Amino acid sequence: MLYLSEILIQHHELQNFEELVEMIKQQSQLGERFFRIDVRPSFPDTPENWEDRLEAAFY
Repeated sequence: MLYLSEILIQHHELQNFEELVEMIKQQSQLGERFFRIDVRPSFPDTPENWEDRLEAAFY
């Protein structure tokens, strides 16, 4: 299972929400079957529909 908190901890180089979306797309192609959103990203450009966007990027 892929946790959003783990991505944020392991990838300090992420500078904005769009980079996070791309990272989740990459991680989903590595064979993870489930994605758990357990924290809210703290980027200044995080949109209101951030959960929907991250789930769409994973699936």
